[in-house]
Amino acid sequence: MLSTILSDFEQEKFGPKQLLIEEGKIARKFYYIEKGVTRGWLNNDGKEITFQFMFEGAFISSWESLFYSLPSLYNIETIEPVTVYSASLEDFKQKMERNPYIKDFYYNNLQQRLLKYQKLFISRIKDTPEERYNQLFEQSPEIIRRIPQHYIASYLGITSVSLSRIRSRR
Repeated sequence: MLSTILSDFEQEKFGPKQLLIEEGKIARKFYYIEKGVTRGWLNNDGKEITFQFMFEGAFISSWESLFYSLPSLYNIETIEPVTVYSASLEDFKQKMERNPYIKDFYYNNLQQRLLKYQKLFISRIKDTPEERYNQLFEQSPEIIRRIPQHYIASYLGITSVSLSRIRSRR
């Protein structure tokens, strides 16, 4: 059924370190990742802060920008070569209205992401950096395998040196 969802989308390929969504610009498309990894990050006074990694099977965009035509608050950048399917929001909404399975698939994906954000938010409040790393290692080993260490450190809210110390204690 996924092929039905993606049949009217445009397939696009990007190399590593390419921006799909740019901070300060209005997003015009959203994407479904078929292959590859992206990261969400923002510029905080010249420092890149990574807040999200997106893998195969994820819908990605700057949602506030796409839905409300506001400048994006963040960037979405490829980490490795990526194959995506893209569509405008209008085209996708029409497709969802014609096929309830597509709507269910999309909302299920969004619900799963919302739960991940909630867990990340709570973890940032209550857990130490070492506890956050251990949870990441146990719950998302693909991040440890596929993401450069400096992005993981940023995601955990620590320096690369601190991450090296945590990793050496494992």
